[in-house]
Amino acid sequence: MTREHLPHLSLFAEVARRGGFRAAARALGMSPSAVSHSVALLEERLGVRLLNRTKRSLALTEAGERLFARLDPAMEDIAQGLRDAVETSDEPSGRVRITTPQSACTMLLKPHLGDFSRAFPEVSLEILVEDRFVDIVADRFDVGLRLGEALRPDMIAVMLSPPMRFTIVASPDYLARHGRPASLDDLAHHRCIRRRFSSGLLYVWEVERDGTEITLPHLSETITTNDDDLMLEAALNGSGIAFHYERRIARHIAEGRLIELFPENCGTFPGFYLYHSSRRGMRPAVRAFIDFFVAANRTLR
Repeated sequence: MTREHLPHLSLFAEVARRGGFRAAARALGMSPSAVSHSVALLEERLGVRLLNRTKRSLALTEAGERLFARLDPAMEDIAQGLRDAVETSDEPSGRVRITTPQSACTMLLKPHLGDFSRAFPEVSLEILVEDRFVDIVADRFDVGLRLGEALRPDMIAVMLSPPMRFTIVASPDYLARHGRPASLDDLAHHRCIRRRFSSGLLYVWEVERDGTEITLPHLSETITTNDDDLMLEAALNGSGIAFHYERRIARHIAEGRLIELFPENCGTFPGFYLYHSSRRGMRPAVRAFIDFFVAANRTLR
């Protein structure tokens, strides 16, 4: 291998990691045709096909799989070496990439972003807000936020919030127009505000009855969304009954804008954690981010 192979190897690794030329091109800020041409040139110089291409799909060949298995960790080692070279002191600097669901971002990150920027002016944050389960190693994130029940066992995790609780709520206006459900089973006859994940699955309302966890099936839908803020606004304006994070809506309950229904049936579950991969070294900027936001949210626990 000569040095001229290195740029092409880097592009091939990104294509293999992201599963296609277009996804790799978007991540790298290049055109798909330029990425495709680079990989084709690498194959020509190596004298072996690395990818099987059709108009609708792309897959690694056996040779491509062997190369990527060696190349991916090597590229990560090089990237870590570059980060170490840039960060020559313990002063936090550089970019930290974070993946987080909207709820965690709203409750745990947004209130403290200004203070963090003032405390660490040389650190830049790239925050991707989405509800899918992200592989932080494959997608090159430094830190993730997820509920404790969703963490993979090979992740290093730090508790960010206390146990969380969902609660069932409706506005006084909605209850005046539609009546108050007398039992959990009555919810099947009410207008409900539902959440749909990016995977397409509807979130199932999980509650407790007689000490046993159950789910509430067959709920009707008046509004379905993947936006937590829209769910809250819809509940406040009387569109239906919502199942929402208690902490997000505690003020509205206290002010009487929302009425809590069946509080005895809504239990707690593990809260949010910051996590990172055990494969990666802990850069000062990443350590600063974790320590700062754990401390900033300590009053919750």
